[in-house]
Amino acid sequence: MNALVQLGLDARTTSVATSMIFQAEPAEVWERLMFYEQIDRRPPLHLRLLLPVPIDTAGRKSEIGDEAHCRYESGYLVKRVTRVDPARCYAFEVAEQALLVGSGIRLSGGEYVIRELARGRAEVRIVTCYASARWPRWLWRPIERAVCHSFHRHILRAMRREVEVRS
Repeated sequence: MNALVQLGLDARTTSVATSMIFQAEPAEVWERLMFYEQIDRRPPLHLRLLLPVPIDTAGRKSEIGDEAHCRYESGYLVKRVTRVDPARCYAFEVAEQALLVGSGIRLSGGEYVIRELARGRAEVRIVTCYASARWPRWLWRPIERAVCHSFHRHILRAMRREVEVRS
C-alpha cells in the first residue's frame, strides 16, 4: 500500500523513503528505533546548515496516541503515534509544528518499516511525508528529496551503530 494512503495523507504531500540493510533480527532493530532528536552525534555539516538542529525529545512514544515533544534550536514539533506493529512498523503524524524547515516545508508524518530478509538480516525503511510551498516544484522536489535521503541515512546509520554495539 502507498505510504501516503497508509498515513492518511493526500496527493499534494510528498513522500520520501530510504532503506538500509541491518545485520540483525527485526526485534533487535525495533528496540533501537530512534527519532532524529534522539541521536547523540551531531548531524553532518550539510544537515546542520539545511535542517533545524535537534536538542532533545520528551514524552511517551510507544502506544497509539502517545505524543513526543521534539525540541530544536529554532522551535519544536509534536509527533503523535498513529501505528505500532512491533518489529514491523512504527508510524507517526506531526500534530504540531512551530519550526521553520526549508523555507516553508510542513512536515506531516513518517514511518519506520522493518522487513525480515533472512535470519539475522532486516531491511529498515524510513518514510518522511511533507508538503512544500517552494516553487517551481520541478526544481525544488529533487533538492528536497536529496536532503531527506541524507537525513534518513543519518538516522539509519545511528540506529545501525546502536544495534551493532548491542549485538
